[in-house]
Amino acid sequence: MVQGTTSDAGKTTLVAALCRIFANKKLSVAPFKPQNMALNSAVTDDGGEIGRAQAMQANAARVAPHTDFNPILLKPHSDTKAQIIVHGKALSAMQATTYHAYKPKALKAVMQSHQRLCQTYQYIFVEGAGSPAEINLREGDIANMGFAEAADCPVIIIADIDKGGVFAHLVGTLDLLSQSEQDRVVGFVINRFRGDISLLQPGIDWLEQRTGKPVLGVLPYLYDLRLSDEDSVNAQQSVSQSNEQDRIKIVVPVLPRMSNHSDFDVLRWQDNVELIFHQGTEKGADKINAAGSDANGSNDFLASRPLPACDLIILPGSKHVQADLHFLRQQGWHHNINQHLRYGGKVIGICGGLQMLGCNITDAHGVESDVQQTTGLGLLAIDTSLSAQKQLANVDCNIEFNGHRLDVSGYEIHAGKSCLQASSHANPTKRLNVTGKHLNQGTENTNADVGDEIADAYMSEDGQIMASYLHGIFDQQQPRDAILEWVKPNACASTNASNKQQIEDHSLDYLAQQVSQHLDIDALLAACTRFYQSANRAQTNEQHGNNL
Repeated sequence: MVQGTTSDAGKTTLVAALCRIFANKKLSVAPFKPQNMALNSAVTDDGGEIGRAQAMQANAARVAPHTDFNPILLKPHSDTKAQIIVHGKALSAMQATTYHAYKPKALKAVMQSHQRLCQTYQYIFVEGAGSPAEINLREGDIANMGFAEAADCPVIIIADIDKGGVFAHLVGTLDLLSQSEQDRVVGFVINRFRGDISLLQPGIDWLEQRTGKPVLGVLPYLYDLRLSDEDSVNAQQSVSQSNEQDRIKIVVPVLPRMSNHSDFDVLRWQDNVELIFHQGTEKGADKINAAGSDANGSNDFLASRPLPACDLIILPGSKHVQADLHFLRQQGWHHNINQHLRYGGKVIGICGGLQMLGCNITDAHGVESDVQQTTGLGLLAIDTSLSAQKQLANVDCNIEFNGHRLDVSGYEIHAGKSCLQASSHANPTKRLNVTGKHLNQGTENTNADVGDEIADAYMSEDGQIMASYLHGIFDQQQPRDAILEWVKPNACASTNASNKQQIEDHSLDYLAQQVSQHLDIDALLAACTRFYQSANRAQTNEQHGNNL
């Protein structure tokens, strides 16, 4: 099991690397994260929902994403409440105290998934969450040492040296663990090192002597690693450095409950696009939880007011559409968008962004809040009704758009259905023709059967606004090129355009090569073997398989 001294220490990336390394050896391997808190999620082949990071790790392992890879997913509604997803299906929204009482049942669900994986795969690489040294969260823990002790698996602890204080992080984390928890730590990994390794060696020697634990590897700082971030906007990949005037400038508002920002990964990697995540006023920035920070802990890569001139504004997905719509109005985005449209700019809404662009959002069942109706931005003549039943599906479809047929492989994750208004409207809107099929479908959905009409998409009659429920619409080059041509005809061509799957696979291969070079895999396996061979663990090893 890979645990970290902090969030963003490198747990997700290291598990992905190990999955690809072992998959390259033709070994049967799977990722596993007992509990994840994230607004970036993916639809699995068995019709459920897991953290997007685990879907990426599944790709690294060359297996199809499955709900057992992430049995508990927490999707925050607010600072104190989250939707609880168990084995891929939404259970309910719970306050933090209510979920704490539910944790014994959550652990049972976690262990059920873990047992099934142990019966199927030779190796399981487990990822912790945050830090195991959060004393206030240790009781009832199912994400870190609580799981490690239940599954009786060895642990390595990874720390990010680039943030500073790596030795304090490692020693402090270890010292805050109980003796039984310390005993299952088989080694350390130092991540994101830059410089002369010989200058670090005295510190490594001291650490090993102080703790009795080996440093199994020092991983280098990897530049331009193009993998989706778990739940933050990565400063390293946000804004291209080119100054060409004919590049396509895109602005995305950073919403407090922004979800699936992985939709924009390929856009921020493409060299003919300048993508800016705009956080609004300083006051509004204090409320933002979704934004990441750069290596120095700042948010300078996120643009501040005023809104820069751009060709396209994209309203992203949202876990709480009503609250994020209120936030947009607080920040004056409705004025910015209207001005942008008056100057001929384009606007796209994805999923929750589609709902915001409409006229009315009805929440009769209290899916998001007690507010039963919210007025949208009124830019598309559509109304949305939220439903407790969530649409979960991977989709292959064709969208007739601006004279093109977009061939899209994407996915739907939304709790709501939108429709055109029956009466006339000041902003006439047409429904785009979408044909295709669901590759799978979550059993929560009751609105359509596999193969029925899918993935609503709309366009304003003036051709300036487009909206779709489909996530991943930019992931393939053909639809992305057609949409960017609509945004800015005759813009400079990209020299590095590709499909997201190809980009991710290339990065995973590069990551695996670098980790293989700088992590002592043989020493890691030997340490895990010694752990399992220690007193009274022979039977446990047979029951639980190779958990690393």
